Amino acid sequence: MAILALIPVALVACGSGSNSVTTLAPGQTAAPFPGEPPGVKTYTGLARNHVDTPVEYPQSPPVGGSHSPVWQNCQYYDTSVPNERAVHSLEHGAVWITYLPTISQADRDVLKALADTGDHILVSEYPGQPAPIVATAWGKQLYLQSVQDPELQQFVTFFQSGPQTPESGVTCRHSTDATT
Repeated sequence: MAILALIPVALVACGSGSNSVTTLAPGQTAAPFPGEPPGVKTYTGLARNHVDTPVEYPQSPPVGGSHSPVWQNCQYYDTSVPNERAVHSLEHGAVWITYLPTISQADRDVLKALADTGDHILVSEYPGQPAPIVATAWGKQLYLQSVQDPELQQFVTFFQSGPQTPESGVTCRHSTDATT
């Protein structure tokens, strides 16, 4: 994965009171740290109703709540997508990675490659969000300053179809690619 290739070549492992250094061979990538990354915000009590009207969400991007009966196909988009459809994708176990329109083409390419690595990864622009990159899963959200932050891959690994998923095992494809 493109993001993992950007992790430094030496990792420090701490355990049992001793430190050791593991050096990776050229081209070898490190696995992300297991579990939920630090800094993840958790939201509870989210509605799961299907509605045919616009929804005002308290978070931006939204982390869950009432949503469209139609979900957004999980893939990379070079524009924004409707919140209500993206939230339905979150209900199916998607990780929704949003980015500011001002990020570089190189960063967009990294996100496109990341979207291609899983069936439940949705990537889209999100103008006005509070950080350059925001990773969201149902009831979970992490603000990131860079696509190179290893916590992005850790978030995707842990939350894609993860323990927070209300409708585990449901597809995030075969619905709509429409962005309006």
